[in-house]
Amino acid sequence: MTTHDLPISRVGVVGAGTMGLGIAEVCARSGADVVVVDAEKAATARGQERVRNSLHRAAAAGKLDADGVEQAVARLRFGVDPAALADRELVVEAIPEDEQLKRQLFALLDEVVEDDHAILATNTSSIPVARLAMATRRPHAVVGIHFSNPAPVMSLVELVASLVTSPATLQRARTFAGQQLGKVVITSTDRAGFVLNALLIPFILSGVRMLEAGFATAEDIDTALVAGANHPMGPLALSDLIGLDTLQAAAQSLYAEFKEPLYAPPPLLLRMVEAGFLGRKSGSGFFSYPDPDQESSSSRREESK
Repeated sequence: MTTHDLPISRVGVVGAGTMGLGIAEVCARSGADVVVVDAEKAATARGQERVRNSLHRAAAAGKLDADGVEQAVARLRFGVDPAALADRELVVEAIPEDEQLKRQLFALLDEVVEDDHAILATNTSSIPVARLAMATRRPHAVVGIHFSNPAPVMSLVELVASLVTSPATLQRARTFAGQQLGKVVITSTDRAGFVLNALLIPFILSGVRMLEAGFATAEDIDTALVAGANHPMGPLALSDLIGLDTLQAAAQSLYAEFKEPLYAPPPLLLRMVEAGFLGRKSGSGFFSYPDPDQESSSSRREESK
């Protein structure tokens, strides 16, 4: 057995937003030493507090004991210098859905991460992995590891191998997500949207179009899916949780790949993003949120199960 067959113990996460913090928490709870890097110092300070609060909520729900909370907190470090990622065995990119920004980051990670066998992973929900892999000199080590939001609650992880991802990289990522993190793992070919968002984005956009056409109110659209189809939340509340800017970026990526009208972002979505109505993180989207950083009610219900 080589060192690269052993469990991954040193993880890096780039991005201290909702997804990055969720991924970092999951990895720390699994026993990994985690470094979170974000370009903004204020984001790292907020991130530490948000992860700590999330861990305490998990403890209150019986998911962790007090020792587990403190051990997870002790495994987490936050900073702004990418050089802190040099010794990582796995680095997960969780920055906004902007292909150019992600390509620049992967080129930087290629320079910073010392181990040529380290996995460079993207949490992108819609951008083909090959486009990011080819920004590096080690495309064989680049793979998609797409967590569902919120990562500490949702069990799904999508693994996406590009045409040049090595079988060893894919297998190591599968072992990490499935065995170390205890996630439900599925695989997808490297096409925009993968499995989950190729199904989910058109569904959500249908709800936006229905609202835009005046067919029903936002409340009634969501109630129809919650009360009539047993969904945990409706498409518009889900849009607010995802972030309308993230939804728009995913829809645009899917439309660019397939040119199918069902993937095109509706004008209402475009105008809301332009106006800064981004959902929960901005305090206003299809619905209003007094506390932009509050967790979704469905997430808290799931944590209590």
